[in-house]
Amino acid sequence: MATETIAPGARVRIRDAEWLVQRVDQTSDGGQVLDVVGLSELVEDQEARFIRELEEEDTLELIDPAETALRQDESPGFRQSRLYMESLLRKKAPTDEDLHVGHRAAIDPVPYQWKPALQALEQPRQRILIADATGLGKTMEASILMSELIERGQGKRILVVALKSMMTQLQKELWSRFTIPLVRLDSRGIQRIRQRIPAGHNPFYYYDKTIISIDTLKRGAEYRTFVEDAE
Repeated sequence: MATETIAPGARVRIRDAEWLVQRVDQTSDGGQVLDVVGLSELVEDQEARFIRELEEEDTLELIDPAETALRQDESPGFRQSRLYMESLLRKKAPTDEDLHVGHRAAIDPVPYQWKPALQALEQPRQRILIADATGLGKTMEASILMSELIERGQGKRILVVALKSMMTQLQKELWSRFTIPLVRLDSRGIQRIRQRIPAGHNPFYYYDKTIISIDTLKRGAEYRTFVEDAE
């Protein structure tokens, strides 16, 4: 195994579970870091990272595609195969510029609230400044775009920066209307998390979707460094 090359797209068996390699990086000492997603039942769709050199020879195995066993679908009308292909299509991230989930949120939108998301999705990089007047639904417009990016696999990590007085309202709005959970990382929240993690570790690494107040960022240069390092 030590001499075999592992490339993105390969299937490997690590610690008795099967994984699909998505990315291979080199460490500073010449080793390999494998970014993988689970294929076996117990780890399906879970993302993990393994350092190849730290795995024992008998716990890391490159699966030879030639050993794949093919089985005939004997269901009526190839029903099982068709259902399997349909499930893969439904799991596939959208690649077009249309709205796929934002319009299904628990809101009563007006047509102009779709425009920021549609405009952003037309761009190679989704950067947009929403500067509507008060009460026109900027939170809804931003949330529609966030939900679309999550559906496309581009919104795994989200940081919402808001006034302290607005944090609770934003948390409720994004969860109740768009099912987007935000962990509140105010000063107390950050200190509480730092008590649970090793000294010197960045608390923003431990949650993918968070909300923090502008006052917290202003008050501590250390917090700003944590946010910048977590990008």
